[in-house]
Order: sequence, then structure tokens, then C-alpha cells
Amino acid sequence: MLRALTGALRLPRPWRPLQTRSCASDGAAGDPEIQVRALAGPDQGITEILMNRPSARNALGNVLVSELLEALARLREDQQVRVLLFRSGVKGVFCAGADLKEREQMSEAEVGIFVQRLRGLMNEIAAFPAPTIAAMDGFALGGGLELALACDLRVAAASSAVMGLIETTRGLLPGAGGTQRLPRCLGVALAKELIFTGRRLSGAQAQALGLVNHTVPQNEEGNAAYHQARALAQEILPQVDIASGMAIEGICYAQNIPTQDRLEGMAAFREKRPPRFVGK
Repeated sequence: MLRALTGALRLPRPWRPLQTRSCASDGAAGDPEIQVRALAGPDQGITEILMNRPSARNALGNVLVSELLEALARLREDQQVRVLLFRSGVKGVFCAGADLKEREQMSEAEVGIFVQRLRGLMNEIAAFPAPTIAAMDGFALGGGLELALACDLRVAAASSAVMGLIETTRGLLPGAGGTQRLPRCLGVALAKELIFTGRRLSGAQAQALGLVNHTVPQNEEGNAAYHQARALAQEILPQVDIASGMAIEGICYAQNIPTQDRLEGMAAFREKRPPRFVGK
């Protein structure tokens, strides 16, 4: 089954006050499991989604998945979001993967529905209109790595980050995009090896393979990857977002429409001759 899935591929700054908003799904009991933070000052344009479910090491259960989907639906409509950063509020862990204790209580039908929602979550992250960055300061296993793979960029602590698609060691297989995104990131043969064995990689090993963009030595606070990811987000901020870029392209094209050279170019194409442009 795994061979069929992977074989089907055809590869082609300083701290500033935060505007914080909690996000909880309807009917969720207890504290919200994520916080959405819009950074201010020179970091304006960077938004963070902080996963904070310490009792389950940020495992992806129904509530956490619902909150993430709700937050993404809202943020994708927010024109102020220029970079979206995923991080953990639980020291030593990014995301421990799917909540298998919760899944154990589900019927087979419920498991199928939940995995479909989990896959939908990863697709929403992958399709997010602004650049996305995963800051991995700790364990990113199973669905946790799949979440990071759905992001555009990944930053990890060299020693404390541990990542892997370990589902095969639990009698499962990656079900939220891992069999598709890992081969596209590393190549089919290496992805098959990592998935078949369920091997865990340190941040340094992951960078050597090309799984993460940057690694940094961990600091005493345990958030070195977050700070590096934030610095990377700051580099991205000056870039023009695609909506603005398309608007600029439209303005430039409109200026080209009434020119003599545009008409000459089309005439030359029709007559199969070199164009004679005059700069008008």
C-alpha cells in the first residue's frame, strides 16, 4: 500500500507587543488550544498561530483541528497577513502528530471522517495565499511533520527538533499528505526509505537531507527555531504580495495596449517577419 502511494508520484528582532486573539471551535470546552497573534511594529504583517495543548503535546485532536481550520478560514481573508508562522507554546514539542488516544475511541466511520478533515487541514495550509513557515523547536512526528511539510518553509532547532513520519511503527500509514509531500521535498527513493522505516531525524540531519531550510543551535528558552523563523519572515515582508503584483502587472499591460510597437509585434508575428519596433 505504501509503495503504491509513493510510487504514484510524477515529480516535476526585538520583541514587540502582540495583538493576541484566541480561537476556539464551537462547543469546545476548556481553554482554546491555539492562539492567533498579529505582530506589531517592524514585524507588522507577520501573523503567528501558536499551538498550545500541553496535556497532549499538541496532538491533533478534533478540537485543535477545528480551531486551526477556523483560524485559517479567517486569516486567508485578512489582507494584513503577509507571512503566517506556525509555532508551539509547549516547550520541547512542535506537534506530536494525531491524537491516537482520541482516535482509539472512534468508530471506523469516525476515523475516516477525521482523517479526511486532517487531510483538508494540511491542504488549507498548503493553499494559504501568504508564505507559511513552520518553526520546529521540538518533536514534529507523524501529522506534526505533515503539518510542517504543508508549509512553504521549515526551520528547526539542530538538536532538540526530532521529526519523522513514524506511522508505520504504529501499524498505520501517513494519511494527511505525507506520502505525497515528502517525496516532492526529498525525492521518491529517500521518502520511501523514511516512510517505510519510520525513521526519526534530528534537525541537523533533516537539513542535510533538504527537509528543512534552516537549523539553529537551541537556546536556553527552547525557542531558537522560532526566532530564526521570525527573522526569515522579516526578510520576506518587503516582497510584494501576489495580489499587489497582479495589480501592478495589470497597470503595466494597460499602458502597453495603445502602443504602436504592440501592433507591430502582432503584425510581424502574423506575417512571419522580424518586428520593427520604434519605441512608441
